[in-house]
Amino acid sequence: MTAGGQRNIRILAVADEVDARLYGDKALRQRMTPDLILGCGDLPPYYLDYLVSKLDVPLYAIHGNHDVAPPLEGSGGFERCGASWIGRRGIRAGGLLLAGFDGSLRYNPGPYQSTQAEMHAAVRSLAPWLLMNRVRYGRFLDVLITHAPPRGIHDEPDRCHTGFDAFNWFVRTFQPRYHLHGHIHLYDRRTPTVTRVGTTEIINVYPFRELTLTIPVAG
Repeated sequence: MTAGGQRNIRILAVADEVDARLYGDKALRQRMTPDLILGCGDLPPYYLDYLVSKLDVPLYAIHGNHDVAPPLEGSGGFERCGASWIGRRGIRAGGLLLAGFDGSLRYNPGPYQSTQAEMHAAVRSLAPWLLMNRVRYGRFLDVLITHAPPRGIHDEPDRCHTGFDAFNWFVRTFQPRYHLHGHIHLYDRRTPTVTRVGTTEIINVYPFRELTLTIPVAG
């Protein structure tokens, strides 16, 4: 706990790729244990289950566009991996205010994809909860987790990897401390991965990021 009625929450955010730096007992012992894990999509259930079981901390996650949806074979693994799925909803977890949205821009009939208009509707449906947070806790949101990025920030020109306009509106309006996303694989170290918009840090967490967030104890 820090002075002034605040405390630090250590976050491990993961997305898109099983990383050998985390997938192994020796690797995990060399890292600081987080207070919670945030999954930003497109990770196999066995990897999520491994992280939860070894680190013994809560996992809050959203689905990526390559995840298998019920009732298709393989979808059951996501229900058994220890994750709390927060796609299209907001929660308060240990004082931390979280919200999440699944998937990518629609490019085929697959699951966990949305049109720009559909994502606008999903994002705006959370507005009453966010406004109530402001009244109760003095802030709208601490962390937004999504699979796709905002449009024009960290995204790419092809349809599958184009970001959502709705996330730009969300960040400008509600200013979470972090907007964490995956979906955009990185092969060039010169590619920007952190962009500040107002008071929000938008971060591509591929394949993982370790962060510390300070929140009010009363919040």
